[in-house]
Amino acid sequence: MRLLQALAPQDVFLAGPAHAEWLCESCIIIPDAQPDAGPLGGIVSALRHCSTPLLLTLAVDLPNMMAAYLRSLIPLCGDDRGIVPRRGGRFEPVAAIYPKAALAFAESCLASGNYSLQIFAARLLAEGLVEAKEIAPNDEPLFRNLNTPEDLLALKNG
Repeated sequence: MRLLQALAPQDVFLAGPAHAEWLCESCIIIPDAQPDAGPLGGIVSALRHCSTPLLLTLAVDLPNMMAAYLRSLIPLCGDDRGIVPRRGGRFEPVAAIYPKAALAFAESCLASGNYSLQIFAARLLAEGLVEAKEIAPNDEPLFRNLNTPEDLLALKNG
């Protein structure tokens, strides 16, 4: 939350299945648009609630992400075009900026049961709704994600 607040957003949404520990005075808690659809369900819900032309998404499992990096993405966008970081031919779609116009594509993917954010990001790129930004080697550690207790232990141990 501190990282997102440093960007001075209009709103902060916390999407996903509700948990008691999600008490948050500085954010709006919204359920996923569809349960068990992975991050796409949260992106759809956030795009539906978003009142600005752009939505910055950030997964909770990226502990190394920095506000400066996210801030550097903003000037690369337009009101109708977002930006998705990419490395090794794969998108990093949970630390990206999507235009509100991506909602129709997100809802289409959700309705068809295709929850892959790689396919979603590629479709947006093909439609000109996002640009891909290659991740510089020195920025790669920002995208290290934690999925297991072992990942967290490894991060703590350096």
